Amino acid sequence: MRRLVITVCPREPGVVVLPVEPGSRARRLDAAAIVQALQEVVARRRLGDHVTVREGCAGGCYSSGPNVSVAIFPPTPPGERADGIAVGWKTYVYTLGTLTCLAQVIEESLDAPLPAPTDRPRARSARRPHPPAC
Repeated sequence: MRRLVITVCPREPGVVVLPVEPGSRARRLDAAAIVQALQEVVARRRLGDHVTVREGCAGGCYSSGPNVSVAIFPPTPPGERADGIAVGWKTYVYTLGTLTCLAQVIEESLDAPLPAPTDRPRARSARRPHPPAC
């Protein structure tokens, strides 16, 4: 199973109203309540080896949040140390209220398909010549 690091920005003053789990009652959640609720979901579902919830910058610092970002890491083979290279990410900047429940942040990221490997190496420099203008 892949690994997730979910980051919630504690500095954004906004709230979102939504259920924590599918079928539960909607409730007002600020950043601190989102961290708490996500940690409880992780504990209930026994996902502690795969999901970490932390406070930090999640982007979107110009308006009220709360904002959440998710870094998606590949599964760690048995006996090997986990690496810190994300293979995907999702952001919920100003969009948490569109979800059916808060747990969807975890569900979508654990179930999302991994990007296909590429045969070509990525460019190392952003300073590549541009084609001439027409």
